[in-house]
Amino acid sequence: MSFEWKGVFPALTTKFTTDDQLDLSLFEKNLQAQLAAGVEGIILGGTLGESSVLTNDEKEKLVKFAVEKTAGKVPVVLNIAEGATREALVQAANAANWGARGLMVLPPMRYKTDHRETVQWFKTIAAATELPIMIYNNPVDYKTEVTLDMFDELQSCTNIQAVKESTRDVSNVTRMLNRFGQRYKILCGVDTLAMEELVMGANGWVAGLVCAFPKETVAVYELVQQGKIAEAAAIYRWFLPLLELDIHPKLVQYIKLAEQEAGIGSEHVRAPRLTLAGAEREQILRIIHTGLANRPKL
Repeated sequence: MSFEWKGVFPALTTKFTTDDQLDLSLFEKNLQAQLAAGVEGIILGGTLGESSVLTNDEKEKLVKFAVEKTAGKVPVVLNIAEGATREALVQAANAANWGARGLMVLPPMRYKTDHRETVQWFKTIAAATELPIMIYNNPVDYKTEVTLDMFDELQSCTNIQAVKESTRDVSNVTRMLNRFGQRYKILCGVDTLAMEELVMGANGWVAGLVCAFPKETVAVYELVQQGKIAEAAAIYRWFLPLLELDIHPKLVQYIKLAEQEAGIGSEHVRAPRLTLAGAEREQILRIIHTGLANRPKL
């Protein structure tokens, strides 16, 4: 089950039809574009995947479908975002049974756990599964920070291997490296900070706009790894207005619209989300169309 937490891991959107069913054919089209670009893993059931409005049956269909279509080329990782420990354990067991090869785990939803409770949450999940785990550290959106002291206590859990670094503090990459070396692999979880964190030593990028622009996302990562910082920066500067769509409360609607305009997705979302309308839609379309019109040659 082991794999390397490195490279670009798209947080894939869930594709829906006009009558609110899973659109697996369109999901596969996007998935194949990601694989062709050279991503090194995929993540299902995250914020972009609209996990909070998916049924358990839909999650099962998505994971099994992705496992089949990736055919072992890259690991399929399932996100766990639950309010109760027992439900998180059910999801971890499901993920293994469905063929996922890893887990991305948030702190508990809705209740803000303290230090002891947060550590116990992750330890309990880790002890219940053999799957490798990436902790999703996003105190801005989910209110609970996984601190360096918590990570210190979690070192005993050998299958807790990585962190999706979304604290919005680039220097946290250096803090993690100074304290733990390579004990935890670090993947940037904020599109607008990705190149900065990769330059500072992050091992990968859990990306959002990759859903619409897979080749450009992988190019930035690979150029940084090759030490071609100027070449990476040129793409990144073009990319930034698009990457900023990832840091808005409507990131799902914005990124799905970008996927649609890029030809590898649709803007259909599940209620209570609504597709964009009026001036807001026109504003986002202008950003997307400007990006498409000036898309760099790779």
